[in-house]
Formats: sequence, structure tokens, C-alpha cells
Amino acid sequence: MTQSKSSNYILLAIRVFVGILFIFSGLIKANDPSGLAYKMGEFFEVWAKEEYLPSLMHWFNNYSLELSVLMIAFEIVAGVALIIGYRFKIFSFLILLLTIFFTFLTAYAVFSGKIKECGCFGDCIKLKSFESFMKDIVLLVLIFILFFFRNKVTQWFSFKVATGIILSAFVFSFLIQWYTLKFLPVKDCLAYKIGNNILKEMTPGDDYVPEEVKTILRYKKDGIVKDFDLTNYPWQDSTWEFDSQVNEVIKEAQNEPPIKDFAISNYDGENVTNQILEYKGNLFILFVKDVDEANLSNMNKLKALISDCKSSHIPIIAVSSSNDIQTNQFKEKNQLDIEFFTIDGTVCKTAMRSNPGLMCIKNGNIIGKWSYASYPMLTNLHLDLNNNSAPLFDKSTINE
Repeated sequence: MTQSKSSNYILLAIRVFVGILFIFSGLIKANDPSGLAYKMGEFFEVWAKEEYLPSLMHWFNNYSLELSVLMIAFEIVAGVALIIGYRFKIFSFLILLLTIFFTFLTAYAVFSGKIKECGCFGDCIKLKSFESFMKDIVLLVLIFILFFFRNKVTQWFSFKVATGIILSAFVFSFLIQWYTLKFLPVKDCLAYKIGNNILKEMTPGDDYVPEEVKTILRYKKDGIVKDFDLTNYPWQDSTWEFDSQVNEVIKEAQNEPPIKDFAISNYDGENVTNQILEYKGNLFILFVKDVDEANLSNMNKLKALISDCKSSHIPIIAVSSSNDIQTNQFKEKNQLDIEFFTIDGTVCKTAMRSNPGLMCIKNGNIIGKWSYASYPMLTNLHLDLNNNSAPLFDKSTINE
């Protein structure tokens, strides 16, 4: 009898621990569903390039955000179900399948070296691929125990009450994701959060060691593809035909700066990053990752802000990863009196989770961020305009 009670207590402890871990993991990712979607897209893109059902991988990539939202909701609901013992046979089986899948993903990241981070706990708690893999191994063992002893688990509440708890968790999981997708993450864990200085985040420390990259040249002959580098390339044999070039990371960078590739240029190729980040006054930057997918629901408020900025001599610019033809069409269609510049798409979606979204900086310091749903009124910001008399761009100092 004592041994049976001890076993039940151990099983209960595992249930509660695993359930809390799933809820915690889901809530952290619910803070930024787009981040998980981008990470899922990274996997899909790698698998598509590796010719693992490329059509299916591209299809999954198109719906990565929807898949992200569903997976986060399931993690939260499943965690609650584990704790209260709701439909335990079904949920223990589903969680076992999900954990096997997670273990496969982290194992792939570790042994392929093609994915650096798995995004298990979002950007707020970063785990390296190996750390995520070991976490999933331990978790898999615990869930196997729960699944094996699933018949011994009893539900804590009546079926009606337990169903109400599960439905509440289900609704809550979608509501919190709706909020963060519409109004930006509640807690910004990225390098572009309010209070950070972009210039400082771009500056490497004394302990920075850049990555070492080896260029591999792939040539083919008689249906055979072979890898060469500069040390063994068959210079004397011209029958080899070039196939592709691959850059292989031999040694990863150490202590990289949090922001590595923030760069803004005009559509003539002139780099204006320093002028933007070193501007002493207040400056608004509208981030529009893709003009064709931009949310247009609050354009009147945006246009009012642009007009007020011009009247108050506050520079406001837009950056996008779309080309100049697309951005010009976007400007004309929406009657936006604003100049567009180009930025890398990955940088754009990292700096701003909303498309479009607005950032206010001063001398490189991020002092405000707003999604398309919450553009501010200039009069409510009470900005210090003492340094806004100077023009943003001094043409003589644009970097070629």
C-alpha cells in the first residue's frame, strides 16, 4: 500500500511538472507567435532545399503563422489537461507524439548543424540546439512514464468542470496570441526593444571572434558531383563543370553583437544607416516588411501622424524589403507622403513584429514602438524637439 501511494505521488509530481512546463513553454511563445512562425519557416526552407518533399515544405511555410498559433494553443491546453487529468489517455498520447516530433527537430538541428536555435522557449529564454535536444530527451522519458501509467490517472474535477477549464484555456491561448499579434509582444525580448541603443547593440566587444567560413566549390563530371576547395581544385582538368558554391562554417562566431546586419540604404544603393542612427533629434521609422501583405486598417491615423511630423519638423521615413516599384505603388495607392528606403527582410521582421509597425528613435536609442493597430498621436508623446531643427540627411556624408 505504501509503495502504491509513493508511485502515485511520483506520477502526480511528473504530471504537474510536465504540465507546467508545457504551459510555460506555450505562454512564452504566445508572447511572440510570429517568432515561432519564423523559426518554423527556417526548418521548412532548409528541408525544401534538401529536397525533402519541397512542394509540401513550401506549402507548410506559407501557413507557418497558422501552424504556430495552433501549436502554441495546443501546448497550453495540453499542459492544463495533464495537470487536471482531463481525457488523460488521449492527451498523454498526443503529447507523446508532439514530444517525439520536438525531439526529432532538435536532433536534426544538432546533428545537421543547419539550425542554430530551435525556439523551444521563444526569444526570451534562448537555448542552443544541444541544450534543447537534451531537454527534450529528459522530457520524452517523463512523458513515456505518464503514457505507460495512463490508466492510473484519475480526473481531478467532474467532467463538466474539467471541460470548462479546458475550454477556458483554449480561449485564453487564442486571445493572448491575438493580442500580441495585433499590438506587439507584451515583453520584447529581442535586441530592438525599447530602451536599447541600436548602435551600441551593433558594436562588437573586445572578446568578439568572427566566424570562420570555408568556401566549397561543387563541380560535376559524368554525372558525379564532387566538392573542391582552393587546395585541391583540379586546375589542369577543364572537363569539370561548375555546379554550385557552398559556404561552410568551420568555426562559429564567439560573443557576436546582438545586432549584426542592420543596414538601411536608398534605392540607388547609398547607405544611410549612420545618418539615421546618429541623428540627434527624434526620428520615426515605419517598418513595412512586405508592402503587398501590409495591414491597411489604420492608414488614416498613420497619414495624420505623417502630416503632424512634417509640421513639427520631425523626420519620418519608411523602410521595406520590397523593391522600389512595389513601394512606389504602395505609396501612391495609400497616398503616403513619406520616403521609402530598403532594408533586409529578416532584419525588418526582427526589428518590428508588425507589418507595418512604427519605431521612434533618438540618437540611436529606441524610445517607442507601435503596431499598425496603435499608431500614436504626436501630441500625446510630448517629445523634446530641441534637436529636430537639423535635416536628417546631409548629402555630403552619405556612404557610397
